Amino acid sequence: MSTRPRILIIGTVDTKSDEIAFLRRSVEQCGGRATIMDVGVLGQGGFVPDIPNTEVAAAAGVTLQQIIDSGDENSSMTLMAQGATALALRLHAEGRIDGMLALGGTMGTDLALDVANALPLGVPKVVLSTIAYSHLIPPDRIPPDLIMRLWAGGLYGLNRLCKAALAQAAGAAVGACLARVEAGADERRPMVGMTSLGSSALRYMKRLKPALEARGYELAVFHTTGMGGRAFEDLASRGRFVAVMDFSLQELVNHLAGSCVTAGADRLRGAGRAGVPQIVAPGASDMVDYAAWSPCPRAFEGRALHAHNRLIASVSVDAAMRRSVAREIGQRLAGAKAPSCVLFPSRGIEEWDRPGEPLHDPEGLAAMADELPRHLGPGTTLVRIDAHINDAAFADAALTVFDDWVERGLIPRGVQ
Repeated sequence: MSTRPRILIIGTVDTKSDEIAFLRRSVEQCGGRATIMDVGVLGQGGFVPDIPNTEVAAAAGVTLQQIIDSGDENSSMTLMAQGATALALRLHAEGRIDGMLALGGTMGTDLALDVANALPLGVPKVVLSTIAYSHLIPPDRIPPDLIMRLWAGGLYGLNRLCKAALAQAAGAAVGACLARVEAGADERRPMVGMTSLGSSALRYMKRLKPALEARGYELAVFHTTGMGGRAFEDLASRGRFVAVMDFSLQELVNHLAGSCVTAGADRLRGAGRAGVPQIVAPGASDMVDYAAWSPCPRAFEGRALHAHNRLIASVSVDAAMRRSVAREIGQRLAGAKAPSCVLFPSRGIEEWDRPGEPLHDPEGLAAMADELPRHLGPGTTLVRIDAHINDAAFADAALTVFDDWVERGLIPRGVQ
């Protein structure tokens, strides 16, 4: 990256010329350089953008006039979102931008989320929106590394509130680019991706982290509360890991049950699609999360509960749901392009699944253990472990599989 971060500013120049011009000045005052992409379809604005709306439309395979003639604002902005996404990806691939900054109301935010989701994890993304943090934005459309700022008082024209929001958003975008960590010695070490549900429900990483580091690997652990799983899947699908230890599948259960704590429909698919070897366990797949400040979902009323804090609570699932989860695990691993191994701890799959704890359900776990082998394909091996997932024996079993795959050349050796 150059000493002056290059920020792609995305907005509708036809309706927000003054605001975008102010945003450009703010980026430059913070030490950055701005490239403005016009995604408006209503006409020309007060200045000439670097990337005109005609070019954005062409990137979507249509002309701007065709978009205007459609007369439908929803389809129009959907097409402009496709064009903006294609152009942003091209600019990033060519090394011409370091980060993105978009502004808008519901229209601009809808488009900006598409672009932000397409750019790789770690590329600074700032969205200045009149609906920041709104329930209108579904969780699966929020990039896990998004910076969002409320555009207070910015719906129409500049004022002191609007200017403050614009200037701070510009500073956030430029600052995020400048604050990137430079590559160090650890960058030479192959990275292993791991999932866990905090460190109270699941804690195998406390034993596995030093063991993997001693073998010459770097470990990244992702918190499976929705955004963590999305980041994990994004990186796995891009081949950023040499192997994954996906031991917390609670987001998969959440998705199947309709919980808001979801990593999306592609959970447990990224590593397989990218040909990354994966060691998997059904950690925390015996419960569904819900917002602790809301009532327990009606479908789970009467089931055992665990209130983790004032934000998140969990309710146990029955044997039928566990069988459904087992089928889904098998089906998702079946499409993997690299070897996979499922470790099944027969004495419990999270800390509250122990004798005397609120979510302990040996019959439910037995149902999953019975169903799982029926759906595993030939590329997946199953290893049953007579231990709890948080016992040392589980971590040791994971290392045994990992070391075997290293010896067989399936995983590159670590760097000391």
